[in-house]
Amino acid sequence: MLGLWGQRLPAAWVLLLLPFLPLLLLAAPAPHRASYKPVIVVHGLFDSSYSFRHLLEYINETHPGTVVTVLDLFDGRESLRPLWEQVQGFREAVVPIMAKAPQGVHLICYSQGGLVCRALLSVMDDHNVDSFISLSSPQMGQYGDTDYLKWLFPTSMRSNLYRICYSPWGQEFSICNYWHDPHHDDLYLNASSFLALINGERDHPNATVWRKNFLRVGHLVLIGGPDDGVITPWQSSFFGFYDANETVLEMEEQLPARPTHQSELLLLRLVCLKPPRRKEKPACRVQRQRESWGPGLSCGLS
Repeated sequence: MLGLWGQRLPAAWVLLLLPFLPLLLLAAPAPHRASYKPVIVVHGLFDSSYSFRHLLEYINETHPGTVVTVLDLFDGRESLRPLWEQVQGFREAVVPIMAKAPQGVHLICYSQGGLVCRALLSVMDDHNVDSFISLSSPQMGQYGDTDYLKWLFPTSMRSNLYRICYSPWGQEFSICNYWHDPHHDDLYLNASSFLALINGERDHPNATVWRKNFLRVGHLVLIGGPDDGVITPWQSSFFGFYDANETVLEMEEQLPARPTHQSELLLLRLVCLKPPRRKEKPACRVQRQRESWGPGLSCGLS
């Protein structure tokens, strides 16, 4: 079963991540200066810590002494557990790591793990994440026929999967927690117990606190591209998504249609215009890199 999604982490994706690491794992060479900040890695759907062995080896080789923890939780089929349950489990795992790193930690989260991490950063009011790297994660949801869907729901296609996912029973599966059908927006907003909440698309009493918590992140790096092969649309990795006609709207294009949208998609835009706690030049920058693997976005939130 791991092959359906686990094979989606080829060496190529790890190689694409490597150029960002020297920028994030900064430390002065002098012995008396602080060491490299610890790195925490969260895997994706049907994955395990084993999937990141090459990344672990690379960090150990290029940045000796870096404490790297690839969390070994919700592996394989357990990754289908509801995402809020996973958020709680990963939260318990990262708290002691953060407590030992007063200078902060780096968070690398792959695929479904990127959603787990984003929720984690929203609900933790005392996290000290310096850099959050979202690697090919469906940040605005998923709407596409893929092998894992055909395995889990063999009689359903993307056009009718909402009947399952937008039911109380369906929300017990992680993939339904971020299933986003652009043709049934009302059902999505009413039934989604995870994505609609962390996106702030549905009002809830914790929205303001979650936004404040997320703003504690020092830097956000989003990585994805048209050759992804699974995330649909692939622009979801950059908070882009389909409209009702299945035309992809980029992050910025969605704002006029959702003037009260309080998701991270909106706060990223707001931070670019007016960074919090500072009066100088905004710290947020969007970098569209036209490599063969697609664009990338980097945004500093402080």
